[in-house]
Amino acid sequence: MDPRRLPADWPYRDAARHVIAGPHRWWVIEAGAATAPVVLLLHGLGASGHSFRHLIPGLSATYRVIVPDLPGQGCTQMGARGRSGLEPTAQDLRRLCDTLGQAPVAVIGHSAGGAIALQMALDTPGLAVVGINAALSQFDGAAGVVFPRLAQGLAAMPFAASLATLWASPRLVDRLLDGTGSEMEPEGRAQYRRLVQDADHVRGALEMMAQWQLAPLLARLETVTSPVLLIAAEDDRAVPPHVSEQAAARIPGAALLRVAGGHLVHEEPGQALLTPILDWLRRHANPDQVRTG
Repeated sequence: MDPRRLPADWPYRDAARHVIAGPHRWWVIEAGAATAPVVLLLHGLGASGHSFRHLIPGLSATYRVIVPDLPGQGCTQMGARGRSGLEPTAQDLRRLCDTLGQAPVAVIGHSAGGAIALQMALDTPGLAVVGINAALSQFDGAAGVVFPRLAQGLAAMPFAASLATLWASPRLVDRLLDGTGSEMEPEGRAQYRRLVQDADHVRGALEMMAQWQLAPLLARLETVTSPVLLIAAEDDRAVPPHVSEQAAARIPGAALLRVAGGHLVHEEPGQALLTPILDWLRRHANPDQVRTG
């Protein structure tokens, strides 16, 4: 998406800029004092950095907050089609941080962003991770084969993204959002309608789905040595709470926090995630413990 086409009231539009790092031209929100410890925020599949609009103000009062749109999604321009999978995305995010001259002490990821955060922690021991409804489960049975192949086929079709945007009627987007189990204000719904009406954004999401390989990360959960907090929303219909419970049981020393809300709990009006996240970060996000692997 061309950022010039973003609505004037798009969250943190004036605090974002393009940064060329690795193969991609990233769109990155930066907020907070330049000398503060750095926290990286990673959105989920089909979203953008705007999804952290309710958490950025409180986090940036203590931390330097870096919020990129993931490759091909939002306003980040994908520079290499083969780098939308889990491991390449984690690698390219580290390159982005290096280009910015920033060394995060923590990564907060929602849904697929939570899986990317854990992948980054495998290569950067000590990097604190907060996963909000982290997508840490495979599709079961035939769906695990069919869905990625379907996305791969669609992403390869020249007109697929344009056709996909035709499905993005306001009514359908509202049904999809309602299906997450989250209540969202009208402004938030309008922002998702804007995203899914953009062909480049839809293609970027399809590329991510097509290349997503979660099994190698799941096989290494017991080897994670970083501090980890997994937040599970009780009414999440996309990533049920038991997914976070099972992952937390496998990650040494991981903490689990169950909260009210749905899959997009961090976007719900009145959500109360900020205080427990800040409390946990103060105890576990220690720059002296982060080591580059």
